[in-house]
Amino acid sequence: MPGDTTARPCPGPVPAHPRASAVRARLRRRLARARAHPVAYALVLALAAGLLVLAGPGTGGAGAVSVCQGRPTRTVSFATGELRLYRTRHYACALVLAKRPGAPRPMRVTLQPRGGRAAVVGGRWGRQAGPVTVHALNRCVRASATVSGRSVSTGWILC
Repeated sequence: MPGDTTARPCPGPVPAHPRASAVRARLRRRLARARAHPVAYALVLALAAGLLVLAGPGTGGAGAVSVCQGRPTRTVSFATGELRLYRTRHYACALVLAKRPGAPRPMRVTLQPRGGRAAVVGGRWGRQAGPVTVHALNRCVRASATVSGRSVSTGWILC
């Protein structure tokens, strides 16, 4: 009733589910079995961790997802790598991939829109340099890439 301020006793404990004790007993037995075989438990954990490492994101080969937005428009191969160009309606993107990923080596990728300033990414990487993106709405672009001293460049493309 509203306005009733008389003290009432607290309700008793909530009755347990009729099968709760059976479930708890089963869980205790499984836990005891897991403690009885710690080597097997550790082996299963190590195997699961190994499978996660082997099947991680680095296993994708040619079907790997690109870091550039847009559709692939041009791929230029050269002795030590591959220059990949992507295009959206407003932007152009480029990256260079080494043919044989491994130890870090000097890599550089340059992308320049016609009439604009070139965007350059350079350094020492083992797999790829870039991406580098420029605004290229209704503009041609030119790109160049270098991997371990070998380079390639395009003329004005994607016009």
